Amino acid sequence: MSDRFTRDNAFGKILLEWWQKLEDDRASRAILRRAPTVTAVSLSPPYQRLFHRFQDAGWNTGNVIWRNDRLAAIVGLLAHVSEDRPGAPAKAMSHKAPGEDRPLISELRFTRLLESPDADSLFVGLRRVLPLMEHRVDVIALANDILHWGDKVKKDWAYAYDWPARSNG
Repeated sequence: MSDRFTRDNAFGKILLEWWQKLEDDRASRAILRRAPTVTAVSLSPPYQRLFHRFQDAGWNTGNVIWRNDRLAAIVGLLAHVSEDRPGAPAKAMSHKAPGEDRPLISELRFTRLLESPDADSLFVGLRRVLPLMEHRVDVIALANDILHWGDKVKKDWAYAYDWPARSNG
């Protein structure tokens, strides 16, 4: 089974279907939104139910148990997403609201996200950033970036972010 989520593979379909149904499952959404850490998400019944669906579809952690923590981070963060908006998450973070000259996510805050060494710190940072983005992000792209968080994703984000111009005065 692929180690990437797509809109066409089993894992991507399970994730998208779960996220879409979360709108009507207020109790599960509330539990996940209140979870302050990846561990709290992973211990929650809503996550465990989804995790077992992933296992049934072939989610194999084998020697890479960290994938379960990454999946928990994905689930916990997607509970905060209200709109699936196509595009790179970093590009969405640098979007400027109409009439504004500054990005939704400041250069400093974005740089701090890039410095996240692991899924736990990324989870905390993104929980703070999603409201600033009006809870809109590409569900599949965000899931893949969290699952594969590391130097390559960080560089991809740095290249996708529309860095504000500096004045020379």
